Amino acid sequence: MDMYQKRKMRQENNSKKEVNNKTNINWFPGHMAKTRRQIAEDLKMIDVVVEILDARIPMSSQNPDIRQITQNKKKIIVLNKYDLSDKNKTERWIEYFTQKGQKVVLADSLTGKGDMQKMADKGRIGRKIRVMIVGIPNVGKSSFINRIAKKTSAEVGNKPGVTKQKQWIRINEKIELLDTPGVLWPKFENEKVAMNLAITGTIKDDILELTEVAYTLTKFMLENYRNNLLQRYSLDEKQINEILNQEQAENENIYEIMQLIGKKRGAILGGRVDDERTSKLILDDFRSSKLGKITLEIPE
Repeated sequence: MDMYQKRKMRQENNSKKEVNNKTNINWFPGHMAKTRRQIAEDLKMIDVVVEILDARIPMSSQNPDIRQITQNKKKIIVLNKYDLSDKNKTERWIEYFTQKGQKVVLADSLTGKGDMQKMADKGRIGRKIRVMIVGIPNVGKSSFINRIAKKTSAEVGNKPGVTKQKQWIRINEKIELLDTPGVLWPKFENEKVAMNLAITGTIKDDILELTEVAYTLTKFMLENYRNNLLQRYSLDEKQINEILNQEQAENENIYEIMQLIGKKRGAILGGRVDDERTSKLILDDFRSSKLGKITLEIPE
């Protein structure tokens, strides 16, 4: 048994306190604290708040601090990246937010598809208003704004924290948008939320150990989207079932499957499967939708 397997076994047997310490992450750059204060101040001149959420992790991608700050404003929830999510589960999320009395629209910022563009084009938003766009880093705010504005108004990137300061964008004679930098909350005390944010690339890959993030995703895929995993990596279902039914700890079985994926994809270093390369390719395949349309959480 190698070091990674031993570490995973220790993790399985650790106390709840130790696990929470692992994921009780402090990642709150100075500009995020400043942004949170600025959002609270700017709300005085805002008519509507548009909160961008990741359709794959709607709950994990909703900043509880921003939810509290904006609770007395009219709000539109935008489930962005819906093209990467599980359609059936997205419908459940739409129902969830609708039952809470919140307007929900879908958006695919990269292609421009979705409901928000139609609302803007048809003028359904109404009189001239000022709209604040909020959301956590890497959720697609800038891409969303650029699609709405039909021009490159905001800096866009595929890494957290691209937008560093607020900026006004005039959409048309009726709509002005205030783009705000992505802001996270000071601590991730919930292990599942932290992992979801890491899997989707919302927090940097060096915040949590890459192999453990990929392990969590692989376990989730085996439990919820096994066929997607089998097809992507040309895995034999019978062999996978045999591995999972071995009389050893579950984490060892899943790690063995990760090793198998690494071998099939050529993630070899020094004659052995490279855990880090294997983990990165699994996460990259998820983030680029090569593993299929996946949603990591459903409404409680």
